Amino acid sequence: MDPIRVLVVDDSVVVRKIVTDVLSEDPAIEVVGTAVNGRIAVTKLEQLKPDLVTMDIEMPEMNGIEAVRAIRARRSRVPIIMFSTLTERGASATLDALSAGANDYVTKPANVGSVAQSMESVRQQLTPKIKALTGRPVTTGPARTPAPAATPVRPPAPRTGAVKQPAVLVIGSSTGGPEALAKVLPALPTSLPVPVLLVQHMPPVFTRQFAQRLDRLCALDVVEAVDGTPLAPGTVHLAPGDHHLTIRRTPRGLFTALDQSPPENFCRPAVDPLFRSAVETFDGAVLGVVLTGMGADGRIGAGRIRETGGAVVVQDQATSVVWGMPGAVATAGYADEVLPLDRVAEAITRRITGPKAPVGRPATAPAFVGGRR
Repeated sequence: MDPIRVLVVDDSVVVRKIVTDVLSEDPAIEVVGTAVNGRIAVTKLEQLKPDLVTMDIEMPEMNGIEAVRAIRARRSRVPIIMFSTLTERGASATLDALSAGANDYVTKPANVGSVAQSMESVRQQLTPKIKALTGRPVTTGPARTPAPAATPVRPPAPRTGAVKQPAVLVIGSSTGGPEALAKVLPALPTSLPVPVLLVQHMPPVFTRQFAQRLDRLCALDVVEAVDGTPLAPGTVHLAPGDHHLTIRRTPRGLFTALDQSPPENFCRPAVDPLFRSAVETFDGAVLGVVLTGMGADGRIGAGRIRETGGAVVVQDQATSVVWGMPGAVATAGYADEVLPLDRVAEAITRRITGPKAPVGRPATAPAFVGGRR
């Protein structure tokens, strides 16, 4: 198999060397070129035809966001991974880049300490994402494993009883999730009769800004989850970065619960704790949805939902940025429906409220560029 051809774009000579040196250690990856700004990157894209681009955000002449827009304007679908800083400004810029068409992001290596730490950060964060986005196998462990490029969908296991009417909607997503959620959530009914809880693999700061952007897109209220908030229909609770989101039952009702128990599937927040908690709280009357993402987070929880009478819908391989998470559920036989992204909202609506419920904004609602509708 030919190596993955990567173009490294960054105005810092130190970062370019760190990224190039680490990627060059892997026989499955070849750095075919570098660029010091977005304008040069766009030119080199035509010349070098890389399989993937790593892109800094802050650069002279043409920044990373402008470069992503220029690349997508040329109808290129080359995967793009952004380098981001874990700050308010960095989070905002990264979300802008994702809405412009970037596929994923990693922490900028120059911001993690020594050169050795920076190199290890690239090995642990960037290398597996490069392989996942180009459909290559990834070693198991902290470098999470995507599903193979062409894995057959296993028919769902036969049920022993009727499917329960959903009393809660739980959603999990990762790589590619921000854009997928920006299409699905605005298309849900304006009066959804169940609470919604959502895990998107993101760090702190990012989740707060992402919730605010989704809220501006949606008829439903979208908030970053806070511990002890009552669950109510029509509100979407997004798990905050570095906290698992679950549900707590008390004599006064149902409330959100946050904790920092150990990561599951190398993630915190993770999808499986949320799915597990929903099953226990609602006795299986759960609709679980798994969208695009690396790894297999959500597979065990989806199996539990289905075993206890709930239903599971997953995004299909053709429309997923990475078919790791939904593919893991589908190939395990836990998916009641495997659907293209533009049909997921309809399936959610149909299963919760019936086929004739009023819908929210269309699934083709504009992306959250700059956090505006």
